Amino acid sequence: MTDQKEKYLKGKRIFPDPMVDGLSIKNLVDRYFNSYNAARIQEICHLAAEKMSVQDVCIGVSLSGALTPAGLGSSCIVPMIRSGMIDYIVTTGANLYHDLHYSLDLPLTQGTPFVDDNELFENDIIRIYDIFVDYKVLAATDNWLMRIFSRPEFQKRMGTRELHHMIGKFADEVEQSSGTVGKSFIAEAYRHDLPIYSSSPGDSTLGLDIAALNLIGKDICIDSSIDVNETAALVLEAKRVGKSGVIVWGGGSPKNFILQSEPALQEVLGFDVKGHDYFIQVTDARPDTGGLSGATPNEAVSWAKIDPDTVNQSVVCYSDITIVMPLLTAYLANCKIKREPKRLYKKFPALIENLREAFMQQEDLILGKRSVSDTVKFLKESKG
Repeated sequence: MTDQKEKYLKGKRIFPDPMVDGLSIKNLVDRYFNSYNAARIQEICHLAAEKMSVQDVCIGVSLSGALTPAGLGSSCIVPMIRSGMIDYIVTTGANLYHDLHYSLDLPLTQGTPFVDDNELFENDIIRIYDIFVDYKVLAATDNWLMRIFSRPEFQKRMGTRELHHMIGKFADEVEQSSGTVGKSFIAEAYRHDLPIYSSSPGDSTLGLDIAALNLIGKDICIDSSIDVNETAALVLEAKRVGKSGVIVWGGGSPKNFILQSEPALQEVLGFDVKGHDYFIQVTDARPDTGGLSGATPNEAVSWAKIDPDTVNQSVVCYSDITIVMPLLTAYLANCKIKREPKRLYKKFPALIENLREAFMQQEDLILGKRSVSDTVKFLKESKG
């Protein structure tokens, strides 16, 4: 066999035994997920268990789509937080809002997509594809949120990390008193000092409740620039002491936000760093429509979001998150993966100060001097 031919035929032979009773998730994935998106799931499991599980890797997770209504918060995100396999989260506000139903012991039930939605509307039932929610669940959650948002500690300017930490504190109190501990990931994140960000804080019922209260004299100001700087500081520190990895569930705004810390560091702040070292994404979006949700790791290299030297340590699986997330969670549990939690929440004053000092030391970058002069030069050349 020629060297060229050997290069293509050196992979593991596909020759599985018949399945038997009692097969573990690890054996199922390792021995039977041999091709197509099943093979991508195997690659995801191996990358997470063998490389990303090293203690000095900082792992960010982004969440989009209706994941918590489907129960993935308590079944998957909570165990991943407890095992130390998540260090920070970027999510839609909707996932946080619906996650709170579990803390408050408010029911969501299995339904069907094959139903008369007019009839559901007449009976005050909300449908999330095949999940049914009584309108009273939303009303009770809003009532609880507006009561805690009215408290004095919320009346200030803050980023979403602090907002979600305070919500998690009150959710934890409810869980401790009602015996629902472990049912919501926002409360679990609070218990582990794990920061949670929302890339679009106004784009959920959390934002609607805050806006309504501000109409009647409250002063809750969510400043997204705080989040941008904090995530940049977090990734800069991660790259200095170890490696940075992301697990992207879905796409959308959370995907962009968790990846944009790298171009923020390089393009805007002028640091000589490279993109994330490890990249995992599960999505059903196609790349050829131009949307970010389907953009490949190779395309992300051109944006400096992923390190070009480690792009081979990136995996994209085109599948349903509700299938892949439980498989990965169970696989890591089978491998008995356990890392010490980084408890990043309380480290941000020092991280931000480090970022500020390092930025001020960058030549020709003080107060955006370079970007302003470059813009003026560009405009003059364009006129000429």
